[in-house]
Amino acid sequence: MNSVNKVFRKFQADHVVFCLEGRSWRKDFYEPYKKNRIVARQALTDKELDEDKVFWETFKDLTDFLKDKSNCTVLRNEIAEADDLIARFIHKHPNDEHFIISSDTDFIQLISPNVKQYNGITDELHTIEGIFDDKDNRVLDKKTKEPKVIPDPKWLLFEKCMRGDSSDNVFSAYPGVRKKGSRNKVGLLEAYGDKNRKGFNWNNLMLQRWVDHNEVEHRVLDDYNRNVTLVDLTAQPPEILEFIDETIDAIEPKNFPMVGARFLKFCGKYDLQRISENIESYAHFLQLGYKE
Repeated sequence: MNSVNKVFRKFQADHVVFCLEGRSWRKDFYEPYKKNRIVARQALTDKELDEDKVFWETFKDLTDFLKDKSNCTVLRNEIAEADDLIARFIHKHPNDEHFIISSDTDFIQLISPNVKQYNGITDELHTIEGIFDDKDNRVLDKKTKEPKVIPDPKWLLFEKCMRGDSSDNVFSAYPGVRKKGSRNKVGLLEAYGDKNRKGFNWNNLMLQRWVDHNEVEHRVLDDYNRNVTLVDLTAQPPEILEFIDETIDAIEPKNFPMVGARFLKFCGKYDLQRISENIESYAHFLQLGYKE
């Protein structure tokens, strides 16, 4: 909430949209998707499980407040992830300026002239022009002392689709592939440079085959296309997009009165003293409804 309030005030936003998780359609499309999270959860101690339970109970209380007692938009689709909703909401509002508040690097692919990402952990704003701190100064690389830049989002997306995503248990389309090729072997850079033309370098890489630990043969292009569907936040199957669109198109402006007073009561329940002391600041974004 602190990050939302900070970005809302600094950039004079006019509405806040909260996107929540549903059960991901990706688990049906690709059975191993995020199965590593199950293993990680099974390793939690009893104390960690209790803390996790308290967190999610509090989180539900907050999201219920946002949905039922504030004028913010709260989106949730039963088969889509929050990432899907964010990407599609941006797509359906091309003339608006969007600020994604998240530390998730998956959103780099969405950064464009009208889409920026604020990382509340590092207190940095990631834009197509570069990375800026809270005083609007360019963030410098600690080693080179040069300003940090956002690599080409399209290249980053291509590389991720090729290399996979271990955090989501998405396997590589071509294990061990090099970024830069050699005299006898095409690398990712060469294939990416040939992506639109679909010439020699593209086909040379994509038509390669490899065998996994179960002795199953894979063609790079097939696994790459699978990963595009999983990773590219604009490449969901048409039937999934239709379902997500129904959720977004169903948004109705809310007009709850006295939201600040209601939120002050919520803060009292959880002893959120610092927020309570600045309740008018938070009440501002909680009060503003959606404008079509």
